[in-house]
Amino acid sequence: MRKFLGNKAAIMLFTLPALLLYTVIVFYPILQTFYRSTFEWDGLSDGTFIFLDNYKQLFQDRIFYTSLYNGLVFAGILAIVQIGIGSVLAFAVAEGFKGSKILRISYFIPVVLSITVVCQLWLAMYNSEYGLINKVFEALGISYRQDWLTNSKTAIFAIAFVNAWQYMGYQFALLLAAVKSVPEQYLEAARIDGASKFKAHMKITIPMLAETYKFCLVLAITGGLNAFANMFIMTGGGPGNSTYTLTYLMYRSAFRVGEFGYGSAAAAFLVIECLIVTLAINKLIARERITF
Repeated sequence: MRKFLGNKAAIMLFTLPALLLYTVIVFYPILQTFYRSTFEWDGLSDGTFIFLDNYKQLFQDRIFYTSLYNGLVFAGILAIVQIGIGSVLAFAVAEGFKGSKILRISYFIPVVLSITVVCQLWLAMYNSEYGLINKVFEALGISYRQDWLTNSKTAIFAIAFVNAWQYMGYQFALLLAAVKSVPEQYLEAARIDGASKFKAHMKITIPMLAETYKFCLVLAITGGLNAFANMFIMTGGGPGNSTYTLTYLMYRSAFRVGEFGYGSAAAAFLVIECLIVTLAINKLIARERITF
């Protein structure tokens, strides 16, 4: 094995196909996006080189700042709901109580559903006239009726919660696997020393899951910044442009207005934003890897 690992030619031979595939499918399109963002281009003609004018226009566009804010809101809700509730459920199911296997499956069911089905389900629930949410308030005698998706102040939060609900099961599965991988003897030692289950998890389990939490946080935040399908199906970016994200702004610019250069600028900014966020998370949660 050592002889094989020391053979650089063999390593290159086996890694080259993966590197080529990554370059063709991921790296080259990203470079093309940055290149096309310097053109005034309709997607069909050769385009006119305008250097950074698209970026200047982007930073002067009010919709850009709305999109940027919505992306951050979306990412924040995903991180809080998915990781927060996912952690609680993972710790509860890890205890192995009766019926935990059924709950483990039921929590993951929304993940495998089509996003179109999920959005149509929540569209019915959010309906201001016959929607389940308003009916629950009515049944409880609470005078609180909302037009969840037609109110510009609540629409982005309502849509973000739908995405958080659907994919919380994915985060739950990752966290449950991580919790189950923590050696039981560590927790037993803590209990012998008089620690409660809650304190043992806070002092032992959670610190040992730092790498998992870092990965889950990157998934949640970049997923929020890249959000598109939910608002496309549920509100079409409305009311007005109150549920635009950078991805939706890119789609609108390129495929509805025919400004591919401007759309590429929005996409390029999104790539940079996700890269900065990922690097920041890795820096802030950087710690010595715990092995056991």
